[in-house]
Parts: sequence; C-alpha cells; structure tokens
Amino acid sequence: MTVDQYRSLIREVPDFPRAGILFYDITTLLKDPAAFAAIADELTAYYQGQGISKVVGIESRGFIYGGTLAQRLKAGFVPVRKPGKLPAAIYEVNYELEYGSNSLAIHRDAIVKGERVLIVDDLLATGGTAAATVMLIKQLGGEIAGLDFLVELQSLNGRDKLAGYPVHSTILYP
Repeated sequence: MTVDQYRSLIREVPDFPRAGILFYDITTLLKDPAAFAAIADELTAYYQGQGISKVVGIESRGFIYGGTLAQRLKAGFVPVRKPGKLPAAIYEVNYELEYGSNSLAIHRDAIVKGERVLIVDDLLATGGTAAATVMLIKQLGGEIAGLDFLVELQSLNGRDKLAGYPVHSTILYP
C-alpha cells in the first residue's frame, strides 16, 4: 500500500479531545486488515537486523504496533503507562502535552542496562510524550535504537525534542 492509501484510511476528528485540536484517528486504518498487515510488514523490514532487544509501546495506541513489532522482531515488549496503571516499582516522569500536562511510568525492571530499545507510538505531535519516554529508557540504562510513529504532524516540530535519536514516521502531515 502507498502512504496516500494509508492516509485515506485515517479519520480526522476536529475539536477532540479539546476545541482547536484536530485528532488523527488511526482506528479506521487499523480495522482494515490489508493496511494493518502492510504497515506491520514495512516496519518489520525496516527494523529487522538492528539488534533490538525491547520494543517500548507508549499508552495506549503504541501498544498496537509495538506488540506486533516486538513479536515479529523476537524482542520483548514493554508498556509505558499513565499514572497508577503499573503494579510494581516504577520510574515516573512528568511532561507537557500540546493541550496540558501528564506523566508516564515504566517498571524499574523492564529494561536491562545496555539493551537496544525501539520506542513506538501512533503519533508524533509536539514530542513531549516521546521525549518523556526517552528519559525513562535512559534512566534504566537502555540504548535508544530509534523512535517510530505511524503519523507525524511536522508543523508541531516534535522531532526537535528528539534530536540525536533516529526517528521514523510512516505518514507525514505538513
């Protein structure tokens, strides 16, 4: 499938979750079995052979392709969650969103020092969530192999917060 075909499957929802925000809903792409499989195939080929030990999926849509990639790359899967969702000892970091603030947590035993980690999420906007996840991985001693996003909103300059790390996005919006 082409990027334009993928883009045509994404629903744009104005004023969600707040007025003035245009939400790119990937659930309409995910329900298309050919599109879901094609993206999984592309991402697997892209990351194959890079020695990735763990795939970190950011809550919640990062779990979808993150879990799929981890299985296909024969890597472990690690969820990064919002507050109060993980049952054991955690590291937590606060960060700013384009419409507020939040925090993310990871289990303290999720990554072993030196493991190569791929971070996966559905969308790169301002980069706050991804940058917070990078901080968590670095706190555990992980090596960032890359960050992968299904969609990137280039006008919000999220890559700027991820300078020095390899960033790959499948679908770019200006």
